[in-house]
Amino acid sequence: MKKAPATTARRYTQCDYTTTAGGYAERIDAIRAALLNAGIEPHDLGALLAALPGADGKLLRFPTASKPRSKNGWLIVYHDRGLPFVVVAGDWSTGAETKWVADTGETLTDAERRELKRRMADAKQARETEQASQWEQAATRAARVWRDSVPADQGHPYLLRKRTQPHSARQRGQELVLLLTDFTGKAWSLQTVNEAGGKRLMAGGRKAGNFIVVNGPDYPARILICEGYATGCTLAESDPAALVLAAVDAGNLYAVTTEARKRWPDADIVVCGDDDRQTEGNPGATKARAAAIAAGARYALPEWPPAAPLNLSDFNDLHTWLKGAL
Repeated sequence: MKKAPATTARRYTQCDYTTTAGGYAERIDAIRAALLNAGIEPHDLGALLAALPGADGKLLRFPTASKPRSKNGWLIVYHDRGLPFVVVAGDWSTGAETKWVADTGETLTDAERRELKRRMADAKQARETEQASQWEQAATRAARVWRDSVPADQGHPYLLRKRTQPHSARQRGQELVLLLTDFTGKAWSLQTVNEAGGKRLMAGGRKAGNFIVVNGPDYPARILICEGYATGCTLAESDPAALVLAAVDAGNLYAVTTEARKRWPDADIVVCGDDDRQTEGNPGATKARAAAIAAGARYALPEWPPAAPLNLSDFNDLHTWLKGAL
C-alpha cells in the first residue's frame, strides 16, 4: 500500500464563453459550440436549440447522448431584443456546466445588470429545486425496489464469474440490486447488474457522494473504498474486519473518501484504486491517489505478477485471474 503527498483534485468541469455577438444564426452556432466544448451533448441538439426562442428565463431539461432515457441535461436562456444573450447549461449526471455570454459591445446599465443578476439567481434556485425533487423521487423508488427484492442467490452467474459471495447484494428477477446510500443510511439510488455483467444506474438517482456498503462494521477501525461492487466483494473477503464501500466509479471516489474521513476521523482509510494501465493517464490510479491525498488516507493498487495480462485492472480481476477464471 502506498501513501501519497498532498495535492488537490478537481471534481467537475465548468467552462465560460464570451462570444462576439452576431445575428441569430451566429449566436445559435456559438451556443452549440459552447455546449459541446463543455462536454454537454444533448440527445437531440437541434430540437433543444429550436426551443430557445420560447424559453426565456425558463428551465429546459433534456436527455443527453449518454443517457437518452433521462433528462439529466438542463439549460436556461435569457434574451435581449429577441436574441439569446446569456445561456447557462449543465449535465447533472456528470457535473459539467457552462455559461455563454454574447458580447454585444454595449455596456449594461446598473439597473439592467441587477435585473440580469436577479433573474439568473432565480433560475439557479429553480433548477436546484427541480434537481432536488428529482433526486427525492428516485430515492423513494429506490427504497421501494430494495424492499421488494430478496437476498441475492450466491449462484448468480455474475457472482460466479467474479468468484465472490453476494454480501449486501439483493436480487430482483435475474438482476442483482445494489443500494446506494449516504452516510446517514438514506437510500438515494440503485445499481442493477444483469447475468452478463451489464450495469445500470437508476434513472434520476443521485450518485455523487453516495456509495454501496459491501460489508463491515458500523464503527470501523479500517475502511476500504473502491470503485466497483465486485472489487468491493473481493476486498471484503480478504479483510473481513474492514468496512468496505464501493463508490461505483473513479469520479466518485473523492467525494466518498473525503466524507468518510469527516465521519471517521481516526479510521485507517485506504482507497483501493483500479489500475487502468492501458488507458491514457491511468484515471483509476490517478483519481484514487487524489482522493486519498484529500482525505489524508492511504491508497493501494493491485500488485501484478509478471505474467498478469495488461487488460486486468482491479483487485477482483487479479483475484479471478489467480483462480484461473480469466
